Amino acid sequence: MRDDQHRFLALFGQLPARLTSEQAAWVLNCQSHDVPVLVVARLLKPLGNPQPNSVKYFATMEVQELAKDRAWLAKVTNAVSQHWKQKNSQKKQSSGSLLSESPS
Repeated sequence: MRDDQHRFLALFGQLPARLTSEQAAWVLNCQSHDVPVLVVARLLKPLGNPQPNSVKYFATMEVQELAKDRAWLAKVTNAVSQHWKQKNSQKKQSSGSLLSESPS
């Protein structure tokens, strides 16, 4: 967000009506690279029907309401943890297969 936008919104006293992925991550206290994980897990829904490679926007009001729901936050935590567990497992398997294929 640009500095002039930040000042205007501070005077206005509220967040913008829609958030980018990075801004949604700030509200949810997670990393911006976790937001696509939440979208795939259907825990967070972008506005409209964006193309896979387009910028995603999220309704501020919806993100704020979800952030107050303890059960939803537990699902988010589990989804993100599971995603990175799988990614790390795949990385270990691929590096392990490379080590076993190297000549002695």
